[in-house]
Amino acid sequence: MKLNTASEAISFARELESESAKFYGNLAQKYADEEEEFLSFAKENDKNITLVQRTYYGVITDAIEGCFSFKGVDTDDYSIETKLPEGASYAEALSIAVALEEVIVKFYMDAAKISKSLMADIPRVFERIAKKRNERILKLKSLFKEN
Repeated sequence: MKLNTASEAISFARELESESAKFYGNLAQKYADEEEEFLSFAKENDKNITLVQRTYYGVITDAIEGCFSFKGVDTDDYSIETKLPEGASYAEALSIAVALEEVIVKFYMDAAKISKSLMADIPRVFERIAKKRNERILKLKSLFKEN
């Protein structure tokens, strides 16, 4: 699906955050040693949803919405895998998590770039979330080294 408006981009961001939060909730149940870390990721995702929505609703008007285009952003380019294959190892689960995070970072960075000329607040929030998610990727990769 091609995104055309800010509200569509916000809805897609909410979908990515929600799906990845469920993924981390499942990892927390499956890998008790890292339960706290994975649950913190899920909670952070919920905060990201709130932050994006609050920023959007705080600055958007019907006039801006009419010209706020995400032309060139296609949700098919940002599909994420949130199901663990049956019998997946811990390393495989971490690999899926890293891949998921990389796709979400790409969405946020692409959406920020496209929307930067139209308004400042939304792209800034998107970039901030991408930065946090890049830090999460580093945490996930460090879990490989620990095990």
